[in-house]
Amino acid sequence: MNFPGFAGLAILIVVVVFVIARNVRVVPQAKAYVIERLGAYAGTWQVGLHFKIPIIDRIANKVSLKENVLDFPPQPVITKDNVTMEIDTVIYYQVTDPKLYSYGVEYPMNAIENLTATTLRNIIGDLELDESLTSREHINARMREVLDEATDSWGIKINRVEVKNITPPADILGAMEKQMRAERERRESILRAEGVKASAVLTAEGEKAAKILGAEAQKESQILAAEASRQKQILEAEGEAEAILKVQQAKADGIRMIVASEPTEQVIAIQSLEAFAQAADGKATKIIIPSEIQGLAGLAVSVGELVRGSSDASQPALRSTTVKK
Repeated sequence: MNFPGFAGLAILIVVVVFVIARNVRVVPQAKAYVIERLGAYAGTWQVGLHFKIPIIDRIANKVSLKENVLDFPPQPVITKDNVTMEIDTVIYYQVTDPKLYSYGVEYPMNAIENLTATTLRNIIGDLELDESLTSREHINARMREVLDEATDSWGIKINRVEVKNITPPADILGAMEKQMRAERERRESILRAEGVKASAVLTAEGEKAAKILGAEAQKESQILAAEASRQKQILEAEGEAEAILKVQQAKADGIRMIVASEPTEQVIAIQSLEAFAQAADGKATKIIIPSEIQGLAGLAVSVGELVRGSSDASQPALRSTTVKK
């Protein structure tokens, strides 16, 4: 067996395996490899297994396709009303073209930082202090628009720009603090005055409601009293009417009984005299006696004499008494 030949073959196999192992690449998820062949751009490897030609091909750049964050230090800017303040921003970006990202600009992150500072100064320079403090949404949108347009040729997509802090000078901060304190005191005074006013209104409304309720109660009481009086009068009138009706009914019943008994003229005369006697017992000082009553008076005297004669036979006979008309 030729040992040197076997050893050389084994070495050759080891070298080949080593070369293959060194030139086989697996691109992971959310990554992209930029490949150069003999110094020129050859292509971009996406996710998966790839093999590069030894010595001829090389991996020029490994690019992350994830969204990345750039947090820049505070940048000094001057507002339209010549107030110097510091603003720090955060940028969310993503590489969309690995080739442009690798060959578009040298040091992309430095380029984005400088572009951000320049854009921020331009935007704040058109705003006054109060506007810059209250226009964060406008600043964010304007910066994202400018940066996204500028970085498009670098293969970078600007997704969001956020202004983290806006720090005015110390004297401005002191003045703003005093202004805010005065505003808080003013609001407190307004709230206190509104509370006093509301309390007075509630008290007045309570007194008004109490008076209204008292008046309504008095009115209701008067209505109930009047209703009770009216009911009493109605009941009394109904009682009197019922009494009169019963009296009249009794009189009618008496008349019907008299009629039913077929009285004689003498009985009728006696009843008339009794009625006349009852009338004479009244308080009237003057009595008008009808001619018929005068005739009946004589008849009554005769009847009386007849009654006494029957009770006392020794007395003389009744004398007829004549009442002049």
